[in-house]
Amino acid sequence: MTVVTDFPTTEFCTVGGTVIDGVQYCPPSWEENPGYFGKGSYFGGSPPLSTAVGYLVVLGFGALFSVFTTVVVFMDKFFAGNATITSEHFNTAGRMVKTGLTASVIVSQWTWAATLLQSSNVAWQYGVSGPFWYASGATIQVLLFGVLAISLKDVAPSAHTMCEIVRARWGKSAHITFLIFAFLANIIVTSMLLLGGAATVEALTGMNYELASFLIPWGVILYTSAGGLKATFMASYLHTMIIFAVLITMITIVYIKVYSSNQIYDFLDQTVSYDEAQCKNIYSKDGLGTNQYYMDADGNKLMACGPVSGNSQGSYLTMLSGDGLMFGIINIVGNFGTVFVDQSYWQSAIAARPSSAAKGYLLGGICWFAIPFSLATSLGLASTALMLPINSGEAGSGLVPPAVADHLLGQAGSALILIMLFMAIVSTGSAESIAVSSLIAYDVYREYFNPDATGAQILKVSRIVIVLFGIFMGLFSIVLNVIGLNLGWVYLFMGIVIGSAVIPLWNMMTWDKASGKGAVIAAWSGLILAVSGWLIGAKIQSDKISVATLGTNEVMLSGNLIAILSSGLIHYVYSKFVDPQVFDFATLDGNIHLVEQDLSGLGAEQQDKNELRRAKRWITRRGYLLTFVLIIVWPLLSIPAQVFSKDYFAFWVLVSIAWGFSAAITISFLPLFESQDEIGRVFSGMFNYITGRKGDAEQYAEEEEAPAKTVDEPVAEAQPDVEDPVKPEAAEVDKSDKDYNEFLDAVKPE
Repeated sequence: MTVVTDFPTTEFCTVGGTVIDGVQYCPPSWEENPGYFGKGSYFGGSPPLSTAVGYLVVLGFGALFSVFTTVVVFMDKFFAGNATITSEHFNTAGRMVKTGLTASVIVSQWTWAATLLQSSNVAWQYGVSGPFWYASGATIQVLLFGVLAISLKDVAPSAHTMCEIVRARWGKSAHITFLIFAFLANIIVTSMLLLGGAATVEALTGMNYELASFLIPWGVILYTSAGGLKATFMASYLHTMIIFAVLITMITIVYIKVYSSNQIYDFLDQTVSYDEAQCKNIYSKDGLGTNQYYMDADGNKLMACGPVSGNSQGSYLTMLSGDGLMFGIINIVGNFGTVFVDQSYWQSAIAARPSSAAKGYLLGGICWFAIPFSLATSLGLASTALMLPINSGEAGSGLVPPAVADHLLGQAGSALILIMLFMAIVSTGSAESIAVSSLIAYDVYREYFNPDATGAQILKVSRIVIVLFGIFMGLFSIVLNVIGLNLGWVYLFMGIVIGSAVIPLWNMMTWDKASGKGAVIAAWSGLILAVSGWLIGAKIQSDKISVATLGTNEVMLSGNLIAILSSGLIHYVYSKFVDPQVFDFATLDGNIHLVEQDLSGLGAEQQDKNELRRAKRWITRRGYLLTFVLIIVWPLLSIPAQVFSKDYFAFWVLVSIAWGFSAAITISFLPLFESQDEIGRVFSGMFNYITGRKGDAEQYAEEEEAPAKTVDEPVAEAQPDVEDPVKPEAAEVDKSDKDYNEFLDAVKPE
């Protein structure tokens, strides 16, 4: 293979008059920018964007989304006649969100800073297996959570939080236990957002890291505290569209406009063709290996050059990667914790209408797969193919995508990645903020301090908590950075902390024999065993315990596996043989109480048991099947290829491009299609308001002061055969039968 360059034709690679000893072909990126020679860091303290751009994105976008969501919520209320925000509506979005928006929200809140940054880091480390294992290892949790989502709609439709369900089934001890694990999940996820976000903002704009960590949450605080979960969902849809727009731009630039799959293939082959001596000469100031920065004093590679340890034939172009597989297992275990233990996913399930919950999670998982897979297959592989001077520290901090984007598009590329990253931060950050506020308001304030709290008090507490949590997380991320933890380290660590809560929570919703005492014992024992195994593993492997030794793949893998497997075994044994239970799920919802009588999404139509059973069968079959395909079938089909051929790699790239475009189209247009009636009512109300005519909004805005009700519950008379002590009869409405029927037609759910 020959790489054509503009350098003088000599026996060895020559750049700027310096001969790279023993190296015939220069790294491809040197042809485009000879200044990369002699650099041990891509950014090297010289950000491509000005500090003003950093402030504009961090503060400007936060203000923009605050204005956007406030205007949309106002238009929805004023022109479409939807009810004023209550505490129920603030934390559940009315429980009537449709499939497309549910999927969009899942994509948005599952797209962390790590999704964009860490996925390309593992491509930089392991090659094609990295993006695949990142995407598949974090998609199956969303697919399987759809089973819990529809179970929740069946047995606990009135719930506001997962911990309310724990309290209703297992009592106070279990409630406190899983509340702690829920808070740990929220803190870990938000920490990763800010660690990756602040590092990227600093690298791209020169903005002070501590200041960026503190200011980024304010973009979330403003609109989340103003509009609650519904505002979060609306903003999340816009965030998702922007993320996919940048994603499509990047994969088009890499594989269509600038390079081709064949060129990237040849470049990746060239990268692994260098031996250690050649790599040291390439990554030195004089081309002779003097004062090289290719390896550190302990012999660890700092730059992407030479064969990949643990990969078949040392190639980036293979799924036969030991470290890649190890990362995949860690990824699977860790992400079970950050889905099943994270209140934000339960909250999205609570907000979705029953018919949309299962389909929304399935569609959201499939569409989300494209983001890490397609983005890292383009930007992540391009970084090693071009041999950009990205060191391991930069890669671990998530700086691979901004480096490649800056190389390809200059300041425009840096700006696009910065905007994309900020969208991921605020979308997930808002979901985490509203999740924490719900846990504090319902599971701490109402449960232990003010059992008779009114809706107004719950709403006030929720908004205060959103502000305080944002401030706390900004300060906490600064502390983590001072300790020396980066995005990649925390990402691998998360399963050790919260993995032990996963199986008990699954059992809570699906197994009538699951013991509450067993769940508490399993969660805490699993955590203790996981941390112990993690520390012991580091001591055995490296003979010392430090941030570096605790962060190796083998040590992290042991801790993650111990957490989830030990707790699952303990809970099963205790429930089966020590404290067997026979729980009647039909009694669960009766132990969960509404604060206000907002019954939207809780009518007979939404609680049709036959429909719920059909939905559960639908998501169970498809969720398990897709999980099997993604983590078993697909990898097995890739094994015969061993090291990919050019044609095989071209097909792999084609799949990533097609998946990216298909997901972008689906997630952008389906929510609009499903909401066309609501959008039409808003525009109709606006037109009638402008022309001074009476419109739909005026007809049913009169009803806002009455308690919310469903079409299945008469206004004037109660149904004596339905016992619901916490949901009293709706107040009488003084209207004629004709007007009342028009009112029902206007608010009847799709």
